[in-house]
Amino acid sequence: MSKTYNVAVLVGSLRKASINRKLALALADLAPASLNLEIVEIGDLPLYNEDADGENAPAAYAPFRSKLNAADAVLFITPEYNRSIPGAMKNAIDVGSRPYGKSGFSGKPGAVLSASPGAIGGFGANHHLRQCLVFLDVYVLQQPEAYLGGAGNFFDENGVLSDSIKPFLQKFIDAYAAWVTKHAG
Repeated sequence: MSKTYNVAVLVGSLRKASINRKLALALADLAPASLNLEIVEIGDLPLYNEDADGENAPAAYAPFRSKLNAADAVLFITPEYNRSIPGAMKNAIDVGSRPYGKSGFSGKPGAVLSASPGAIGGFGANHHLRQCLVFLDVYVLQQPEAYLGGAGNFFDENGVLSDSIKPFLQKFIDAYAAWVTKHAG
């Protein structure tokens, strides 16, 4: 029997009808049995402030860090805001990587998927996020790269995933599953 790996999924968009959240849910449906994807919410995390961390840390930090620490791997799905990652994603990275020396990211296999209605598919956000992950010691999947432009057309009015993007998402999640199996734990 093969192991099932728990994957913490961080979605950079906080919108209720977020394309990126829809992609996260679609990937969870397409994932092989070896991966259990769970969206770990980041929208309620107060801005990281080291002065407020420690014994009296904001209440939202503990469950977020606990889920991150319990995960075998991490998957980042993000839009691009101003050629970078959204503030909520950066804040989640800051909260999850603290306190210093106890990062919930270190040594875990990860992957980045960026999606945007625009033509370049969040290229800037994808690479900026990868730069952060190098410092955090996340083993980031290199191929296939996932910059999904025109993402506004991936779902119909009922939220059903288009057959045009499904093969790429399947290739991506299968490659990620192999990556996690190779590098987890």
